[in-house]
Amino acid sequence: MSTYKALIVDDEPDIRELLELTLSRMDVEVFTAANVESAHVSLQQEKFDLCITDMNLPDGNGIELVKYIQANYPHLPVAVLTAYGSMETAITSLKAGAFDFVSKPVELQRLRDLVNTALKLKAQKKEAIAETPETPILGLSPCVKKLHAQIAKLARSQAPVYISGESGSGKELVAREIHRLGPRADGPFVPVNCGAIPSELMESEFFGHKKGSFTGAYEDKTGLFQAAQGGTLFLDEVADLPMQMQVKLLRAIQEKAVRPVGSQREITTDVRILSATHKDLTKLVEQGDFRQDLFYRINVIQVSVPPLRERKEDIAFLAQHFLQVLANDWQMDLPRLSPNALKALENYQFPGNVRELENILERAVTLCDDDVIAPEHLQLPTDGVPVARVNPAIGDRNLPDFEHGDSLEDYLTDIEKQAIMRALEETRWNRTAAAKKLGMSFRSLRYRLKKLGLDTDD
Repeated sequence: MSTYKALIVDDEPDIRELLELTLSRMDVEVFTAANVESAHVSLQQEKFDLCITDMNLPDGNGIELVKYIQANYPHLPVAVLTAYGSMETAITSLKAGAFDFVSKPVELQRLRDLVNTALKLKAQKKEAIAETPETPILGLSPCVKKLHAQIAKLARSQAPVYISGESGSGKELVAREIHRLGPRADGPFVPVNCGAIPSELMESEFFGHKKGSFTGAYEDKTGLFQAAQGGTLFLDEVADLPMQMQVKLLRAIQEKAVRPVGSQREITTDVRILSATHKDLTKLVEQGDFRQDLFYRINVIQVSVPPLRERKEDIAFLAQHFLQVLANDWQMDLPRLSPNALKALENYQFPGNVRELENILERAVTLCDDDVIAPEHLQLPTDGVPVARVNPAIGDRNLPDFEHGDSLEDYLTDIEKQAIMRALEETRWNRTAAAKKLGMSFRSLRYRLKKLGLDTDD
């Protein structure tokens, strides 16, 4: 006896027969309807796990049926059959709430992938009832609760999602949650920073290459699309893609296939695309720096991550969480914020958002000696200018040159390492004396040594 039931809605007998035969071989019991009215009757009489509908029906269209199912059977995934190359129709159906789409003539492997992904939702729902993991997106404010609701809804769809938000606001966390809560949770989540890949290597990184296809291609390489097969590909900082790569990415998304560099054969892909950037993509499209057709394709559904300054009621909650994590990691008493320090945080604008709050508290813990964080330990910027302190015992001697392309964070980490190593060498590795020379507490030095990987015997 079949475990799953599917409803096929199409006025063409040949299409109904093809879909029924394919799904039956997948151990799915199939019910068919030739029009919208018959589909309504079937939906009322049976409980389905999947619906596949044609776009053009004698008494209506697939979009209307998608909206009807969304309103009356919100947990039923519905896929739409569209004419080949009709990407605008497919995107319209996804915006209306369709789970996914399949182009005619139907490619059977593509259909099987879609069915398998949709049916995972039922099994996943049972697992979610038994155990609901804690979300990493923390906060009790109304806008965070709204974000959680959006994520839960988006997780059930296969539509491309564009995640907008400022740096440090948690865009990748949102992408990971959409993946974790969706039917692709068992598949890979592959994040890629589009701005970190050299333009000359971009095609090879995304699509892979064949051995000998160019100088240095000593072996076959699997691209990011292949690595994300059956899962999710997260394109972070998608605005940084060069124009030439935007064209190739658009084709890969639309055709659901990629061609490795040096290969004559395309590889079919089954990947959900999530993308994000802190830049204003709409403005970049208007300026001609980002392709409108690619923006239209990746921006089927948009979710905005609120900046921390718009949810200040979450600051105390987040601070307590980060301090608890630090206390657990360092096996020390739980540090606490003084009332004035908490007030200072709540009055701060946080241009770096949640990530900046975490870094500020991490630094403050190393500066306070009695487990009470005072305002001066936070070292909050004044008038938007970060507080800079140079210890006269260290000065700026022999600072490394800042090379183009270097990360500022890595550059500052190198300076910190050099200063600590020099102080340790000058005090013959007496950590107490080194801490005094550096103008910090012994606990602060111990923390920094561990953070920089310098706390081993070596």
